[in-house]
Amino acid sequence: MTQPDAPLAERMRPHTPDGFVGQEHLLGEGAMLTQLIAADTLPSLIFWGEPGTGKTTLARILARTLDYEFVQISAVMTGVPELRRTLETARRFRAQGRRTLLFVDEIHRWSKAQQDALLHAVEDGTVTLLGATTENHSFEVIAPLLSRTRVLRFQPLGADHLRTLLHRALETDEKLKTLPIEIPEDGETALLALSGGDARMLYNALELAVEISPRGRGDKRGVAETEDVEPPLAPPQAGGNAISPRSRGDKRGVEKILINRALIEHSVLKRMPVYDKKGDAHYDTISAFIKSVRASDPDAAVYYLARMLNAGEDPLFVARRLIILASEDIGNANPTALVLANAGYQAVHQVGMPEARIILAQVTTYLASSPKSNAAYKAISEAMSAAESEAFPAAVPLHLRNPVTGLMQREGYGKGYVYPHDHPGHFVESDNLPPEYKDKIFYDPSDQGREAEIAERLKRWWKKRRKSS
Repeated sequence: MTQPDAPLAERMRPHTPDGFVGQEHLLGEGAMLTQLIAADTLPSLIFWGEPGTGKTTLARILARTLDYEFVQISAVMTGVPELRRTLETARRFRAQGRRTLLFVDEIHRWSKAQQDALLHAVEDGTVTLLGATTENHSFEVIAPLLSRTRVLRFQPLGADHLRTLLHRALETDEKLKTLPIEIPEDGETALLALSGGDARMLYNALELAVEISPRGRGDKRGVAETEDVEPPLAPPQAGGNAISPRSRGDKRGVEKILINRALIEHSVLKRMPVYDKKGDAHYDTISAFIKSVRASDPDAAVYYLARMLNAGEDPLFVARRLIILASEDIGNANPTALVLANAGYQAVHQVGMPEARIILAQVTTYLASSPKSNAAYKAISEAMSAAESEAFPAAVPLHLRNPVTGLMQREGYGKGYVYPHDHPGHFVESDNLPPEYKDKIFYDPSDQGREAEIAERLKRWWKKRRKSS
């Protein structure tokens, strides 16, 4: 039984599959969990998804619906000794014919040894494991445990899901339904945007907004309205119209608790970006940033740059990535890109935030707008692959070796070497690769930017490139 003084998010947890909102791909008609409920069985699972998407709630629903003993532990607070005691309790339940659903919250925070301690109990059926994680399981959960579970991906809640939850709270929560709360359309939009797909954040924001509103403090000034105010005549529609006191049966003339956009934006409800420097959000955002620069999309690139900086990312980390981008994705198509990226790194180091954001924006937009070539990246990758595949290193041609001693000269070191500067155009065609790689082309310039000029020059010089083209 939920305590009446529990947070709104806890009071609003549904207890049946019908009351669960979102994750239709898991609990909708014909979905996997729906079929498992119908079969009265449950394998070990890992719920992977962002905070507030229903992982804990759905675990409790499954345990209640399938009549499992529900045991919840936190990986942050539970060590191996506590885990072993929990598993011993589960063995006693099993001897009594009772099934145990062990819910491990934040399972990615357990060490390898802690996760190892679970393996036998999961394998022999002592417990059905249901782990919850906000991190990419492939990095944080050990392979033997992954092989014994099925990973289910939870998606952030959409606007319609959040709107349903918001209206449900206002209409059914024992505390809120007695209050004359009015949420105009701009306030509802602000609440939904603030939540970012997180139901818990939505409930926390709503509860705090009620508390800090002038009416919530007993202040009769400001947003309070008297009986000359005519509330809307129609109840709210599912599309998200204003939520008025009358829609919940309130009488005219009752002072309203107005939760509008101004209250949301100027209160303490500002949502902190979901961005763990060692978590998925970090890797996803930097990946989107790099790929946007590579795609020559300066608008997307500067947007992801802003998201990283807004979340507190180290600006030097971004600057280093830009230096790599300048060579990997632009290269000789625009050699100035590397010069600018390196200068940008030095400038960011000297200036620091917040002004460093301007420097990073300049370098980002320049690189995104530059012609692209990955020819240098491909050249070194192929050359390293060739070198690594050799059972024995290919011998350096004798004419390229430096005859430092008389013995080396007698062995033929340097014999036949032609000095390019002694020839017209400072070039003479020669065989410089080991014989095994004769006529091999590692560097294949693109037709983009300055690299197109390089390609034409190399074709004029080298027969093998003319043949290749």
